[in-house]
Amino acid sequence: MRIGILGGTFDPPHSGHLALAEAALSQLRLEEVLFVPAHKNPAKLDQAVTPAKMRLEMVRLAILGRQEFSVSDIEVVRRGPSYAVDTMLQLAQASPSDYWFLMGADALKGLPNWKQPEKLIRLCRLGVAVRAPDQPDEVISRLPEAFRSKVDIIKLKPQDVSSSEIREYVSRGLGVGQWLPEAVQSYVLEHKLYRS
Repeated sequence: MRIGILGGTFDPPHSGHLALAEAALSQLRLEEVLFVPAHKNPAKLDQAVTPAKMRLEMVRLAILGRQEFSVSDIEVVRRGPSYAVDTMLQLAQASPSDYWFLMGADALKGLPNWKQPEKLIRLCRLGVAVRAPDQPDEVISRLPEAFRSKVDIIKLKPQDVSSSEIREYVSRGLGVGQWLPEAVQSYVLEHKLYRS
């Protein structure tokens, strides 16, 4: 089976995450995209984050009705900082498949500094979303030589949204319906998330 793994904080999950999952599904010919909310993002250990169980529920709501999308609580259950290599190792042992770890070009820049990146690329390929004005060749050339053959480019339209902007908008009482699936927006309002 060909499976894409989309990790992240998902605080909240939004149209940009869904667009990446859709593009990966079609361009990499995946059979499934598995969303994996982080218990704690190692890059954001000092930031206040919505409780993991709530973020997990928001992802469930965001992908409702999409058979090709699923969600895993593997990192939430494992607790501690969520490292891609640990998650891929656990998934590969539990369910051997052809895996792609999905990420944006900005995240790829930091890959050499991730935990055991060489081991990670032995466990999966990397599906990297490149948006204009970035060029695929440029993005790949920034990587160490050993990593380059493991990258598959996903072309994506520029997204005008980020989770931090959505939280900011909500805190100011502004509408975010254009970026959030309706069920996620209702959850955010019902649980009074992101209010200052």
